[in-house]
Amino acid sequence: MHYTGTIWRPPYEADSLLLEVTAGCTHHKCKFCTLYAELPFKFRMSPLADVENDLLEARAIFKQQQARGLFKLWPNSGPARVFLTGANPFVLKAERLLEIAGMIARTFPEIGSIGCFARVTDVALKTEQELAQLRAAGFDGLTLGVETGDDVALAFMRKGYQAADIVEQCQRLEAAGIGYNFFYLTGISGHGRGQASAMATAAVCNQLHPRRIGASMLTIYPNSELYQEIQNGAWQPETEIEKYQELKTLVQALQGPVWFGALGASNAVPFAGNLPGDKERLLAVLDEIIADFSEEELQGYRQNLRHL
Repeated sequence: MHYTGTIWRPPYEADSLLLEVTAGCTHHKCKFCTLYAELPFKFRMSPLADVENDLLEARAIFKQQQARGLFKLWPNSGPARVFLTGANPFVLKAERLLEIAGMIARTFPEIGSIGCFARVTDVALKTEQELAQLRAAGFDGLTLGVETGDDVALAFMRKGYQAADIVEQCQRLEAAGIGYNFFYLTGISGHGRGQASAMATAAVCNQLHPRRIGASMLTIYPNSELYQEIQNGAWQPETEIEKYQELKTLVQALQGPVWFGALGASNAVPFAGNLPGDKERLLAVLDEIIADFSEEELQGYRQNLRHL
């Protein structure tokens, strides 16, 4: 299998077959991001021959392991889903994505859906007809790192879109029948603006129907542009307690129905639940975290995160 650098996937894609079709990020301008800093290039498409060979290799490995009774991940017929790796494979032209979907269907006919990371701007590049074709080919459950609905933070961090763009493009996904998930970046708005970020994000989400909202906490590394902004006095990060207060405001303001969780390594205390049913429980968990953990303890956890 061809894999380039560190492979990132959402926690809920743990059972998916990971297929590399791109490496790196076409945008590569977000001030906080260091996820693809190890790569010697900004963005690269995988040759279709590599994609096909990887699918054939995965099929052969599955058959061998299944015959020996060793395959525990997909004990019955095989993987039900593929997750295309890379920061934003959905940027690829619809024609190429459809060709990849065809390869997947021929090699793993049991696969029912295809997911990947996508930028809001990637969706904007597709016509309504192309989105419908991609849905028919199996694309569903995209993950968008929207980060926040706070326009000030989106502009400062150079995300390349505004809150209104999130709403517009996700409504287009909904019209095509393509489900999607959000990543929220706790702390992206900086010291004193966490509540504004939470309320602005809830205002966006409450107009839409994401299946999941996964919260990560901003962790600032010395090789990021944001670190230099802090050194220059141009930006001040939230405290760790502020981040949990921000999450509490977001959970309180979300109407749902939506799964909400903070399960990645950036979250010192993981929690998850379904809104609105689990709202009171999640709020109680957040109150407990805020009351029981000191700023020093939470800072110590963050400082020991060598890499996400």
